[in-house]
Amino acid sequence: MRIMAIDYGDARTGVAISDPTGLLAGYTTVIHSRKPEIVAAELARLVKERGVEELVMGFPRNMDGTEGPRAELYWAFAVQVEEACGLRPVLWDERRTTVEAHGILHASGKRMKQHKANVDAVAATLILEGYLTRKKEELK
Repeated sequence: MRIMAIDYGDARTGVAISDPTGLLAGYTTVIHSRKPEIVAAELARLVKERGVEELVMGFPRNMDGTEGPRAELYWAFAVQVEEACGLRPVLWDERRTTVEAHGILHASGKRMKQHKANVDAVAATLILEGYLTRKKEELK
C-alpha cells in the first residue's frame, strides 16, 4: 500500500511517497505553488499516477500539543485534498519536522541557501517515516 505524506506550506508543499509495501519512504517532490487549489490538483495527479491509497498530512501543533494558529487553514486544506483526491488525509503532528529537516540538510553539507529547494521534501519524508513507524508498531 503506497502512502503519501504532505508537508503543506505557504509557498511550497513537500511530498513523500512510500514504496509499494508501505514500509519505506521513497519518491519525494516539491510542489511550487501558493494556491491551495493548484496544490490539491497536483496531489490528486500524484495519487493517481503513483497508486497512492492513503494520505497523511502534517498538522501544525504548539509545543504543548494544542492546535497552532494555522490549524484552521490546514483543516480547510485537508477538506480540499479529500475532495480532489478522494482520500481523507490523516492529520499528523508535524512539530519540529522542519527544524529536523534543516538539521539533516545542514549535516549533509548543504548551505542554508540550498535548504529552500529541499527542506519541504525532507520534512514530508520525516512525516511519512513517523507515520510508517507508528503503523508498524500498531501491527505488533
